[in-house]
Amino acid sequence: MNAIYKLNRALGLLFDARGRCFDPRQRTWNASSSTAIGEPVDGRSATAWLQRESRFPVRVPVGVIGPREASDAQLAAAEAVGRGLAGMGLTVICGGRHGVMEAVCRGVSAGGGTSVGLLPDADPSFANPYVDVVIATGIGEARNALIARAALCLVVVGDSFGTLSEVALGRQFGKRVIGLEGAARVEGVEHVESVERALDEVARCALAI
Repeated sequence: MNAIYKLNRALGLLFDARGRCFDPRQRTWNASSSTAIGEPVDGRSATAWLQRESRFPVRVPVGVIGPREASDAQLAAAEAVGRGLAGMGLTVICGGRHGVMEAVCRGVSAGGGTSVGLLPDADPSFANPYVDVVIATGIGEARNALIARAALCLVVVGDSFGTLSEVALGRQFGKRVIGLEGAARVEGVEHVESVERALDEVARCALAI
């Protein structure tokens, strides 16, 4: 565990390495007169506390995007990302269909989390069987813009033309885009070498770092 925070559960206080205290209501880090005393935790554990114990969870979902035609490695990574995000108490939003989208929803389901699928279709039956909330937009690939706009940040697994459009829209909207397993090598995509690193970066987004 890369413990870079101190969490005082009794007082509901989270401190960073500089001794600043996190305000979960405002999602800001402020100078504090309190002594930074608490158990050492990493970013994912701190995010889980924020989502489940702070009373002020991040209600904006994390976008996970990727192609329908995906490799075994990409599907495994997407499923692990979904499980990890669920473990942090974060909701996932995706395209709701198959490939990477189905894999991430399967991971979310296994981790006891919640996934939202924005389908391009008007028929909700096209959703993969693991999506918790199906929104059949009927607007085709324009739904990519909704995912990019609605997400706290985007995790992109693999690449395709449709995925690339979501990456571009995410960057246009000022969202962080974290890429792995063959994500597009375009400006603004932060490439990481593992699912664990991707989850660490999502935690940083949740903690406003």
